Amino acid sequence: MELGLRNKVALVTGASRGIGAGIAMALADEGCDLMLTGRDEAALKAVAADVVKKGRKAAFSVLDLRNEGSEKPLVEAVRATFGRLDILVNNAGATKRGDFFTLTDADWQDGFALKFFAHVRLTREAWPMLKAQKGSLVTIAGIGGKEPEPPFTIGSSVNAACVAFTKALSDVGKADGVQVNSINPGRVETERLWRRFRETMQTTGKDEPAVREEYRQEFNISRFGTVKDLGSFIAFLVSPHGRWVHGTAIDIDGGEVKSV
Repeated sequence: MELGLRNKVALVTGASRGIGAGIAMALADEGCDLMLTGRDEAALKAVAADVVKKGRKAAFSVLDLRNEGSEKPLVEAVRATFGRLDILVNNAGATKRGDFFTLTDADWQDGFALKFFAHVRLTREAWPMLKAQKGSLVTIAGIGGKEPEPPFTIGSSVNAACVAFTKALSDVGKADGVQVNSINPGRVETERLWRRFRETMQTTGKDEPAVREEYRQEFNISRFGTVKDLGSFIAFLVSPHGRWVHGTAIDIDGGEVKSV
């Protein structure tokens, strides 16, 4: 299916690896030019090089979106480099796990700074460009916002806030012609998940297939997701074929979430 994204411009945060890099590559496959952000310069260069190999334009900005004011030069860089913005994917951010009583105020502040307030500020700054192109905003939250668990108090709270923010903003999007949605990924095969597999393999002596199957059963999912699963879905979502989807929080989790 031709998605109609050729020559669109997308800004993807947290694009140096994992989900963000996967989303960037999927959009490049569909003909988008990319502005990439993250904190790892070498990794961003590698992703940008892969985008260029696909025949698309790519630029990157090394920055920490927790720093208030960093969003303004980023959006200006998009304007100067590409002259437009059609798609914004708010993906940056990971939060600290741990026992609630040992997590500090600084841990909570850091979690909200990177995965909530950074999204809010960047969305505000980028909105006029999205409005001009009748573009799309996608916020990556997570299933922890719908099914909180004790070791993930910060992440669950942040994810729920991201979904609520995006839902509220969707009414503004209807007035301004900007498509607004959020995505709740489940267990995606990134380095974070692989680290958990390896730790279990080391402590139990079990091989990889056995550990993977144990976790699959524990999470009660059809299979683990891939960054390509997310990237392909988002490419469809922000294309003309997906424009009727608006103001929703979409679970992509292999059936893990039980609530409706």
